Amino acid sequence: MADAATAKRRKSYRRGHRGEWLAAMALMAKGFRILARRYRTKLGEIDLIARRGDLVLIVEVKARPTLVEAMEAIARESERRIEGAADLWLSRQRDFGRLSIRFDMMAVLPWRWPVHVENIFQGRG
Repeated sequence: MADAATAKRRKSYRRGHRGEWLAAMALMAKGFRILARRYRTKLGEIDLIARRGDLVLIVEVKARPTLVEAMEAIARESERRIEGAADLWLSRQRDFGRLSIRFDMMAVLPWRWPVHVENIFQGRG
C-alpha cells in the first residue's frame, strides 16, 4: 500500500516538474525571462516568476485534463499563499517601486501547448 502511494506521489511530482518546464518554455517564447522556479518562502511557494521589462508575472502552473479544472484548482487559500510569497519576493527587489505585478496561471493540458491565463486573480490592491 505504501509503495503505491509513493509511486503516485512520484508520478505527480514528475508531472508537476514537466508542467512547470513546459510553462516556462511557453513564457520564454513570449519574450519573458524566468527569474525563479519553485520559489519557496515561509508563506508559500510560487511555481514561476517571469519578467519582461517592468512586468513581473507570478505564475501558478496547473496540469489538469481541462482548462476549467485547472482554473478551479486555484482556491482562495492558494491565492493568499501566493500573494504572501509574492510580497516577500517583491520586497527583496531593488527596483520594486517601478515593477507591475500580475498573477497569471499556465494550464498544462494533455497534448496541447500550455494555455496562458492572465490575471487569474487580482491580489491585494
